Amino acid sequence: MEDVGSTIRQIIDKKNMNHVYETLMDEVLKDPEVKEFLSKHEELSKEEIMKSYAKLYEFVQEKKKYQAAAPNQLAPGYKPQLTLNHHFIDVTYQPTAELLKEQERLAVLNRVTLQQMPKDIKYASFDKFELTPQRAQAIDEALKFVEAYQENSQEFHKGLYLSGSFGVGKTYLLGALAHELAKHGFETMLVHFPSFSLEMKRAIGKGTVSDELDQVKKVPILMIDDLGADNLSSWIRDEILGVILQYRMQEGLPLFISSNIPLKDLEKNYLTTNQKGEEEPLKAKRLMERVRYLTKEVSMVGRNRRNP
Repeated sequence: MEDVGSTIRQIIDKKNMNHVYETLMDEVLKDPEVKEFLSKHEELSKEEIMKSYAKLYEFVQEKKKYQAAAPNQLAPGYKPQLTLNHHFIDVTYQPTAELLKEQERLAVLNRVTLQQMPKDIKYASFDKFELTPQRAQAIDEALKFVEAYQENSQEFHKGLYLSGSFGVGKTYLLGALAHELAKHGFETMLVHFPSFSLEMKRAIGKGTVSDELDQVKKVPILMIDDLGADNLSSWIRDEILGVILQYRMQEGLPLFISSNIPLKDLEKNYLTTNQKGEEEPLKAKRLMERVRYLTKEVSMVGRNRRNP
């Protein structure tokens, strides 16, 4: 960090402007905080104070910039403070409450990873979630999960299978839940499954299927959004969805799913018949066992908030 006081001293010495220097330091020594600091450290000799003039000048100048929120501060977001370091006065820069709050806000957002999801879903919160009798159970179950997971994240906790028609708030609730978990230090990932399926098909050509799949299946808390909104191929069902479900069941990792299809109809209406119209009931049943093991169904009903 540039020493402002030393730079000014060098300029003044070169131009033989000591009277200007003395005037500047006279003003610095009249600063209330400088006077208070010096009065608290009477052990400092006049010579030691004079050797610290550069730092005192830096403090006063940077304090003015801080108070004015000037764009040319040495350390934006940090407040200058005087400190004593082996009988020499120094300037330290302490993060402000505003900066710490902003850093924490960004840290929370960084704990929520989105895969083909709307960016603003990161900002979803329970405070903004409209509570209605039809949505009360879903909110209650979500909050219960947060409490239980916070108490013991090492135990297996069932996630939720949120079922309901378009626009009732399933995706927003997942976002609010992810945000709440992030505030407690937990990492989550929200994946829009139809879009993710397309990305996985593209990954075949790039040779990145394994790496991209690992990122999703191994995340501490996974939320799959809009399951059932696409035509499911056998490969996506068995090698992508099936692998994700199997891994999370084996490792005891939480899973949340939102779908327009009730759980009782998921097997027949989505998992059994592939894109070619072929029926594979045994594979569908196997997947259903894993979905039921990992999640508890909660139905959400209400008006379509996308088209009020």
